[in-house]
Amino acid sequence: MFQLELDGSLRTTEPNARTVGERKDTSSQPFKVLAVDDSAIYRKLVEQSLSGERYAVLFAKNGREALDLFGEYQPAVVITDWNMPDMGGVELCKYIRRDFPDFYCHLILLTGNSEKEQVVEGLAAGADDYLTKPFHSGELVARVEVGRRIVELHRQIQAKNRLLEDMALTDALTGLANRRAIDVWAPRQLSAAARHNFPFWAVMADLDLFKKVNDTYGHDAGDTVLKTFAVILTAHTRQSDMCARLGGEEFLVMMTHADREGTKTAVERIRKQFENTKCTFGNHTITATASFGIAGFRGTKPPDWNALVAQADTALYLAKDKGRNRMEFEPETGI
Repeated sequence: MFQLELDGSLRTTEPNARTVGERKDTSSQPFKVLAVDDSAIYRKLVEQSLSGERYAVLFAKNGREALDLFGEYQPAVVITDWNMPDMGGVELCKYIRRDFPDFYCHLILLTGNSEKEQVVEGLAAGADDYLTKPFHSGELVARVEVGRRIVELHRQIQAKNRLLEDMALTDALTGLANRRAIDVWAPRQLSAAARHNFPFWAVMADLDLFKKVNDTYGHDAGDTVLKTFAVILTAHTRQSDMCARLGGEEFLVMMTHADREGTKTAVERIRKQFENTKCTFGNHTITATASFGIAGFRGTKPPDWNALVAQADTALYLAKDKGRNRMEFEPETGI
């Protein structure tokens, strides 16, 4: 059940209600360092140098082993020897930069040769820094700390970029996807539906007589009704589906892997839940309703996305004409 609080917030006791836009916080994860050297002595020296610091240190004896560990643990800093059997440090840097382009790691090369040509070769391969063997323990720690600061800066930038991406694709009022997100997601899903031969449904929804709610009770009341409907949508659709607010009182639900009867059942569940939800504003209690128009596709050639939405919109107008608070399928839908 859904309960509207006096401050306009919405509280739900439904155990299956989904929270839109959740992300895992990785800031508390340990700072991992991967040390790669075929010499047990130098691996021990790295371990001793970093033992008193706040690192989780992993060890590999060669480049192949290092790549496997990198793929599994994605360390923030890699300290690798230049010359190793099987795969050297320069080649390891190239593989990491090539195979993990979306994950930034600070790469430090250990070399017994300080010639500028070799240093340039290592940096060109993707290394960020180098240290000459035999190294000073304090200098190694200092250079790892430089790597830590750079990695943390990258993480902050990535987190802000993700936030900006979420904001650009999310409706601020309801937390649902917005029209821009639909334009990104829907054509890809339509192509997938055609490629793998599964049904795809576009469900247009419009809140009935919504202007009267705003005119009678004010826009804060209208916003609460919109948020109520958004929570009901996400509570009664699957994670694989997408619920979006087009703007105003118009919403769109995209459903996949469901036949006509299953889609009808899901939409009817949403319609009934919204009809039976009471919204209280001060001394007033109201109920609101919504109308739905549904158009579907199944085949080997995906239709134009805007054309499919237009078909769902035609069905929505039919539902309005027949008295509102009901659903209608687009007559030409062949599934």
